Amino acid sequence: MPPAEALAEAQRLLDADRPFHAHEVLEAVWKSAPEPERELWRGLAQVAVGVTHLRRGNARGAQALLSRAADRLVPYLDAAPYGIDVQGIVQRTRSLAKEPQDGPIALRLTPN
Repeated sequence: MPPAEALAEAQRLLDADRPFHAHEVLEAVWKSAPEPERELWRGLAQVAVGVTHLRRGNARGAQALLSRAADRLVPYLDAAPYGIDVQGIVQRTRSLAKEPQDGPIALRLTPN
């Protein structure tokens, strides 16, 4: 799946409160991405898995994954491809790692 299409599908799945399925879409792109983008997609996939852990009541696992994901995304802050809102994702991910929440989690991969 091309990156723009994968982002749209992952966002649709996140909006439908299906973060594990979003993870699968993002993981597929990660595994096929060119080397310079691989860690970006890996970080996005980890964000989705972290949200999955939150939804399943595993706050400790979520905090670990979300923290790692944010750290993995930081190098892309200045040059995020495909219109990915790396800054917003890092901020939201770190916020969720510090204060996990129950219920649907709003997360935007690209600006509205």
